[in-house]
Amino acid sequence: MTDETRVLYNADCPVCSFEIDHYAKYSDETGLPIAFEDLNTEDTTAWGMTPDEAARRLYVRKGGQTYSGIPAFIVLWRDMPRYRWLAWLVSLPGAHWAATKLYDHMAAPLIYRWHLRRQARATSPAPSRE
Repeated sequence: MTDETRVLYNADCPVCSFEIDHYAKYSDETGLPIAFEDLNTEDTTAWGMTPDEAARRLYVRKGGQTYSGIPAFIVLWRDMPRYRWLAWLVSLPGAHWAATKLYDHMAAPLIYRWHLRRQARATSPAPSRE
């Protein structure tokens, strides 16, 4: 078992890719053992989920355990020295509760709906011009 942190995210999502690309750049520049995997190009069955399930939230795997949502962010932030303060802050009981409610009930569902709309537009036929 490796101690490497693996992050599964949706690189086609502008919000997700903006944030995770920032973390990936920081991780690469500092040599952190964090792997960033795009659910659109990776085999999500290795994570035990379908691409649709994976698109619903952020997932992080570390030490053989998979985390999702705010706990996933906390694991990721703890592995990055620049963001450990944020992991500590969001781990505090009141902050953790509020962040989880915000992510689970507002941010993640909204971002997922945007994902579904992008997919629908990409697969719908172009309107005919007769």
